[in-house]
Amino acid sequence: MEWRKRKGEELAPAIIEKYQLSPITAKMLSLRGINTAEKIDYWFNATEADLADPFLMHDMKKAVNRINQAIDAGEKITVYGDYDADGITATTIMVETLGILGADVHFFIPDRFKDGYGPNLESYKKIVADRTKLIITVDNGITGVDEVAFAKSKDVDTIITDHHKFQEQVPDCYALVHCNYPGQKYPFDDYCGAGVAYTICRALMQEPMPELLELAMIGTIGDMVKVSGEGHVIVKRGLKMLNETERPGLRALIKKAGLQLGHIDETDVGFNIAPRLNAVGRLANASLAVELLLCDTDEKAEEIAAKVEKLNDERKKLTATVFQECLEQVKNNGWERSQTLVIYQPDFHEGVLGLVANKLVEKTHKPTIVLTKNEAGIIKGSGRSVAGYNIFNALNPLKDKLFLKFGGHDFACGLSMTEEKIPSLRKAFENNFNGSYNQNIRDYDFELPFANLDLKTIAEIKLAGPFGTDNVEPVFSIKHPDITGCFYMGADKNHIKLTVSKSNKKLDVVGFNKKYLTRVLLPYIDQLFIGLQENCFRNQTKVQGIIKGIVFAAPKLAVPAPVIDLRSEKYVMGFADRYLLFDEKNKISASTKYDIDPAKITLINDYDSEAEVAVFLDVPHNQSELDAALTNNYAQLYLRFILDRLPVTQMPVKSDFENVLRYVYTHPGLTIEDYRLVGPFLQQSYDHILFILRVFSELHFIKITDNKIYAVKHPAKSKLTASRYYLATRSQIAFIRELRNMPSKKLLMYVNEQSKQH
Repeated sequence: MEWRKRKGEELAPAIIEKYQLSPITAKMLSLRGINTAEKIDYWFNATEADLADPFLMHDMKKAVNRINQAIDAGEKITVYGDYDADGITATTIMVETLGILGADVHFFIPDRFKDGYGPNLESYKKIVADRTKLIITVDNGITGVDEVAFAKSKDVDTIITDHHKFQEQVPDCYALVHCNYPGQKYPFDDYCGAGVAYTICRALMQEPMPELLELAMIGTIGDMVKVSGEGHVIVKRGLKMLNETERPGLRALIKKAGLQLGHIDETDVGFNIAPRLNAVGRLANASLAVELLLCDTDEKAEEIAAKVEKLNDERKKLTATVFQECLEQVKNNGWERSQTLVIYQPDFHEGVLGLVANKLVEKTHKPTIVLTKNEAGIIKGSGRSVAGYNIFNALNPLKDKLFLKFGGHDFACGLSMTEEKIPSLRKAFENNFNGSYNQNIRDYDFELPFANLDLKTIAEIKLAGPFGTDNVEPVFSIKHPDITGCFYMGADKNHIKLTVSKSNKKLDVVGFNKKYLTRVLLPYIDQLFIGLQENCFRNQTKVQGIIKGIVFAAPKLAVPAPVIDLRSEKYVMGFADRYLLFDEKNKISASTKYDIDPAKITLINDYDSEAEVAVFLDVPHNQSELDAALTNNYAQLYLRFILDRLPVTQMPVKSDFENVLRYVYTHPGLTIEDYRLVGPFLQQSYDHILFILRVFSELHFIKITDNKIYAVKHPAKSKLTASRYYLATRSQIAFIRELRNMPSKKLLMYVNEQSKQH
């Protein structure tokens, strides 16, 4: 990862004086382009009264007139929502407002598992049959061409309110209220569904409706739309309303989340409140969440909030279980060396596929699709990607050939398909990955001012918030940190807390899921990138840092040795001038899995530089390769040997060979891919089976015809050791095992001796 310092035009002294800005606040605002008196005034003082005229949004007047007509005529109105936090809050906003106006209003939230996302024809039929005369969609509808046409054929009007991308064909609805309608005069174009619903309710009520801001804010943060412009007003004012809320459902939800009214910020909403609402739609029907937000008694709110909390706990457990099952599939199928992952299990819970795909990308650094089968036998899936690889563009050309439904954006996608096409998807996805990898570039604000660091600093930083999409949370640099303390936290000791000293001040810095930061690695930390927060513990509040990134450097004075043994450290540090590979096939893994700049990766056979800090990243194939690599003149050499291209990590035993051959005899005509499914039955990994089949092919125990495997009748007797492939692999495994397990003193002595000879 590359870190880049943000740049911005400094604020004029007169502006700093006018608004009495501290140096930190002034710097924060300038780096975010809030650099004029007009912009700063809006940022600090704008309220819901400053939002644009809602009637500037396309078809707003038409929609409001039709809604009022329905209310006056006593027509049944159904609000058609969605099952995520945005759809839930949008539904609540619309239903609550129409209820205030005396409408006969009802709502429908699609079931993720039965109805799928967005407009559903069968659902529209039921709504129409139930005497609804006006359907209002929130956070969906722009794709409902057939559904709206059906409703219209039954003399039922549909008002679509949405924020998603327009398709080639737009529904023939009564009114279309959309924050991004082409050519409209409304000045803000990135509302979420709840933001659009709130805008309509402002128009209906002809007042700002501040009591709805807390709901619109939750939808905004949950759907990760802009928090600048009018989004800033929604989030800032919404957080204020949330911290003072009298809404029983939200108070109960906040209590269950362990939050405290008066101290809730955008991070709490994004990581505690929105996920709980999302959990309902992931595991049950999200109508329960709408009922929670609409309920008007504390007793009912406590009852529903308890159900929501139980669902959220179940969501966490399911996510962890499915994630572990996916990791087992990766291991058993030999997909560690694949560039992409397509993981299928018919019993995976559909509600957590996206969460699991995201965790797999974080763990494996591979574009990932996770698939399951629904009750109708349709395969449903969610995909997530890595930086520099557009998963939507990669899969979109395949949609007509492989998918029943497909949609998404740069880093995420959703799809449905038939089961028999999964192998084709896996092959096409892998072949499409071109191996290019753009190193992730992240921005930081400036060097942390240690000398004056206190709780007042946090308050000064928050003036540039609330933070979110397009107004990212600030990140600060600590160069050459003096780490004076370190201990590991959590039930599994997966988290680390460092004490960082500078300018005669100390700061606790927490690294979540950074167990790899052993005490051996701490001297190599040259720069920390952190976020700042208030930490309340035992009635004491103090400043705490959260690690966002680390830059390592070789401490040449502290570790002056020419060769350093770092085999025991699983984490690859980014300080070296050059990362050397013995096997070209490890290039992609080196850049993606370990986040190494591809420009720093060189094959050992192509290396012709001198006096560089170098790393042996993968293992040589044999001792001769290692000896040849040691003839170069390195300023300093680090031994990692972390990657390899072994077909198997350990040699199969004799009984493994016998079981596979027996299976080939009893199941002639299977393809190599078929044996991926045979692995669990034979209690062997796919890598083991492939290795055994290749040995048998060399020994002429089997033959492959038209990609199908058959046993050879009456083959000539041969020992396994007659296979060159068998012997070569056994020799390489033994060499690599010795290289990785050799005592450090012995290895360093050997490497130093070889280097001196040249």
